[in-house]
Amino acid sequence: MSDRDPSRPARAPGALVGRVAVDRRALAALRVALGLLLVADLALRARALGAHYTDRGVLPRTALRETYGPLADLSLHALSGGLALQVALFGLAAVAALALAAGYRTRLAAVVSWLLLVSLHARNPLLLNAGDSLLRRLLFWGLFLPLGGVRSVDAVGRVGEDGADGSRGAGSVAGVATAALLVQVVILYVVNAVIKLRGGAWLDGTAVRYVFGIDHLTLWLGGVLAGQGPLLSALGHVWLGLLVLSPLLLVVRGWPRALLAAALGAGHLGMALTLRLGPFAFVSMAALLPFLPSVVWDAAGRRVRAVVPAERRTRVGRAARGLAARLPRGPEPSLGDDLRTAARRVAAVVAAVLLVTVLAWNAVSVGAAPAPAEVRDVSREYRWDMFAPEPRRVDGWYVAPATLPSGERVDAWNGGAVSWAPPPDTAATFPTHRWLVYLLDLRRPGGAELRDEFGAYLCRRTAARHGTTPLNVSVTYVERPVRLDGPTETRRVGLGTYRCRA
Repeated sequence: MSDRDPSRPARAPGALVGRVAVDRRALAALRVALGLLLVADLALRARALGAHYTDRGVLPRTALRETYGPLADLSLHALSGGLALQVALFGLAAVAALALAAGYRTRLAAVVSWLLLVSLHARNPLLLNAGDSLLRRLLFWGLFLPLGGVRSVDAVGRVGEDGADGSRGAGSVAGVATAALLVQVVILYVVNAVIKLRGGAWLDGTAVRYVFGIDHLTLWLGGVLAGQGPLLSALGHVWLGLLVLSPLLLVVRGWPRALLAAALGAGHLGMALTLRLGPFAFVSMAALLPFLPSVVWDAAGRRVRAVVPAERRTRVGRAARGLAARLPRGPEPSLGDDLRTAARRVAAVVAAVLLVTVLAWNAVSVGAAPAPAEVRDVSREYRWDMFAPEPRRVDGWYVAPATLPSGERVDAWNGGAVSWAPPPDTAATFPTHRWLVYLLDLRRPGGAELRDEFGAYLCRRTAARHGTTPLNVSVTYVERPVRLDGPTETRRVGLGTYRCRA
């Protein structure tokens, strides 16, 4: 990895190195984005802390180990089934994420954040989507990069870094780690484009119309766009075109690269405003920050200097240095030059090996490289296939009739009396995005072995609500196919009846 002087722009020795160079200010922006995304993710997950991460929730540790085997051993969150450990680990993760965003003890904050994120994901894999996978990978590649090199608490007070007006701290970093960071993002787009092109819905323009026909996925502007068939077809073709063009992110430079990254970012922003995709759209926008070249950051710096008076920028710089001086620094590792050089070389080799592994894994997932059947099947299960090759064409909601000892029947999931009529707002029957992901996984064949745990959870929740344990709970998914030519009838898919234990 080449780590250049932050006070002057990097001069790449070759075209290849220049195309994988990342501006230090882009790394700083990525660091802030990752830290804030981690905090937001923790806050959203905390709304169902007991239901999703304790033994009284939908996935007790016994079921986790029986279903996922060794994966459970990777989770610190699985050391206890109680709520206290989860609260403590969530709090520690939030502190580490805030430190990462501020650039305080950046390397340590990044390591702690990544380890706790892996642990959290391993505690309940049923809650994860592509955004979680991308966030985990971005944070991992960040471990090999100087995320705190500029615009950070760590950088304040260093020679040549003012930390306020943006006039210094320019320059680029280029090496295996930056190449891996950029390639990882492009792989997501390329694999998704390849899979989409194998289906017919993306080519004939109906794919996005089907996506917006799924009521529990749409939000905000999504409800407005749902009835705009020609517009949605056009947007689908534009997005597919951007995915096909995404490899140019590694080819073009300067403003053309910035414009392509901005176009992809605009697509993700549109997703965030219309679809319930959890962190995916926001993590994807953060992943595009390293593609913004120096000309963009130079222009932004000039704009800031033009708008913000020099006196105010000076005051901000002084305040930042004063805050940094008051924060405990802790012991700094004292490595000799030889040992530091050796560590960088080892890190570069590790990053190179992992980059090759990522390329090979994704090539296998789309059938572009041979592999044993077992490896091929697993790679396909974890490939980047969002809404591909065909989007889902089924909408629906859950109803869970529970019989109380008095004979009364209540809905253990939605609350109140049992009703089979379509709800006014299907999305409201899924309290959060994590519940949405979990419940959609539960109705698939692979989720059959975990349905008993969901039934047991509903028994406990109903007992807490009504003061008495129900006799049984029946879980039903009311399925409604999505049709582009009009309404359709629903059908009930029973997922099992569970006898509650007092």
